[in-house]
Amino acid sequence: MIRRFTADDEDNLVSLNSDPEVMRYISGGLPTSREEVRDRIIPFHLEAYERHPGFGTWAADDAGTGEFLGWFHLRPRQADGAIDIGYRLRRAVWGRGLATEGSVALIDKAFAEHDLDRVVSETMTLNSASRRVLEKCGLSLIRTYFDNDIHTVEGVDQECVEYELTRAQWQAARPAG
Repeated sequence: MIRRFTADDEDNLVSLNSDPEVMRYISGGLPTSREEVRDRIIPFHLEAYERHPGFGTWAADDAGTGEFLGWFHLRPRQADGAIDIGYRLRRAVWGRGLATEGSVALIDKAFAEHDLDRVVSETMTLNSASRRVLEKCGLSLIRTYFDNDIHTVEGVDQECVEYELTRAQWQAARPAG
């Protein structure tokens, strides 16, 4: 089950962003402070709902227990406005197919509800799990690049990859009928 974030998600986000494995390819494993979650991250998510109707970041909760599992986003990238898909999930739910399931749902939403030509996503080259998710969702590698602006991951260069799925590719992959 996905829902909009609220200010009450502070503890959920602090917990998620405190796991060094979850944050490995995002911050080099460093946790996000409670102050940053409260003062920057939650306001960013809440303001995005108003700035970009139909887009944003949604909290993902277990439908049976209501437990916070992580989040998914479908939103314009700050750098160039391209529509980006992404996710961050608690380590306890890795390997269950949730990243693929949630990302596919947002891709379908992107193309069915918005006049988009493409969706994109980026990750570090070494992040093979996220790369597999993107490929399962139908995205294709379009470029590899070096990014000095991301956090250093020990023993890893700063090489990143960008993936894309076009509307035509999405339509061609949909079941007939």
